[in-house]
Amino acid sequence: MTLKPTDIVRTRELAFFRAASDETFDRVMSGAFLQRFPSGTTLLMEGDSVDFLYVLLDGSVELGAGWKSKDTTLAILRPVSTFILAAVVLESDALMSAVTLERSEILMVPGESIRRAMSDDPAFGFAISEELAGCYRGLVRSIKNHKLRDSTERLANYLMTQRARQGETDEITLPHEKRVLAALLGMSPENLSRAFAKLSAQGVAVDGALVRFSKVQALERLARPSPLIDNHFAQSRSQLGKANTERQQGVLNDPQNR
Repeated sequence: MTLKPTDIVRTRELAFFRAASDETFDRVMSGAFLQRFPSGTTLLMEGDSVDFLYVLLDGSVELGAGWKSKDTTLAILRPVSTFILAAVVLESDALMSAVTLERSEILMVPGESIRRAMSDDPAFGFAISEELAGCYRGLVRSIKNHKLRDSTERLANYLMTQRARQGETDEITLPHEKRVLAALLGMSPENLSRAFAKLSAQGVAVDGALVRFSKVQALERLARPSPLIDNHFAQSRSQLGKANTERQQGVLNDPQNR
């Protein structure tokens, strides 16, 4: 499909593309193309060779992995976002599968163009390294969250994060179905239900996808958000990218965020 001017503008807003010169951006995009995929389309399988950087412009994508008889969700992506950047840079096989959750528009950017631009345009190459560093720090946060907290604490911090990102209201909508949420938090659906039940003492009430809070301070005392684990910054469309998310932390126990 032919790229629309609006698609080019949205792609240019990605943090590392903003750092590229006009010449670099035009050269990288010269081989890019846009594709529409129906819901349930497998874009990548674990172990596939990676020829393109994927830029999600519309829809949603689930990143996952499996081992033996187990499957798990690693992330849910919304526009505008990229995936498998590290595999593109290293010319390595995909470590995750990618499946569309709804009708999606995805820009395919040739990996060779990305790598050549990194060599030719130092500012672009540095911006890519910053983005990968942001991804690495996000992974460290996730590992610490899973290894240092029990399931109830992980759920409490997830709810506090969603509350911060949805305007500090006393009612939020879970952005994922509970099966996916359980996988993201590293627990079974049964353990997720038990964790929600335990949080009732902290004023958490669940009705389908709606979650209500009546004792926010009690929930925060249990969650004990830490700037060395949590990052509640709500990433905006004008500041896309993992690097910017890491730079602009918003932690609930920071007095400046109250």
